[in-house]
Amino acid sequence: MFKVKDYVVYGLNGVCQIADIRKDNYDNSNETEYYILKPVYNTSITSIMVPVNNSNIMMRAISTKNDVLSLIAKMPDIETTSWIDNDTQRTNQYKAALRTGKTEEWVKIIKTLYQEKKARSAVGRKLTTTDEGLLNTAEKHLNEEFAIALDISPDEVVSYIRKHIS
Repeated sequence: MFKVKDYVVYGLNGVCQIADIRKDNYDNSNETEYYILKPVYNTSITSIMVPVNNSNIMMRAISTKNDVLSLIAKMPDIETTSWIDNDTQRTNQYKAALRTGKTEEWVKIIKTLYQEKKARSAVGRKLTTTDEGLLNTAEKHLNEEFAIALDISPDEVVSYIRKHIS
């Protein structure tokens, strides 16, 4: 169980801090315990109520600084995913990988889409809007989580990674 002030990754809402844990009776049945989450970087959402005992929800503790540093060190060796020519299948696979909440999966998506972006740029083409959106989502989630773990801003994460893998 998480504690108040813990940082968590909550689905595709990104990094949140647990502001409170309280019991409530919203559906007039049994009293249920809820985490009250405050998104750290998404200021358009003030709070999210999540049942403590809901196993269907992807919520996990953010990576530790050591976990992040270890992943950064492994990044050059992380394989890209095989390119899927079918746009719908590729989108579905990448969305599923994003929903896992696994940072290494996010890195695979980022590396694969960067590689494709570079290849397309060489022949005067661009990524599809959907692929660009998936790339931006993966980068946003990775950068926000790394920022909390490394105690830097999300804007500093890419330069931090480059500095540590060169």
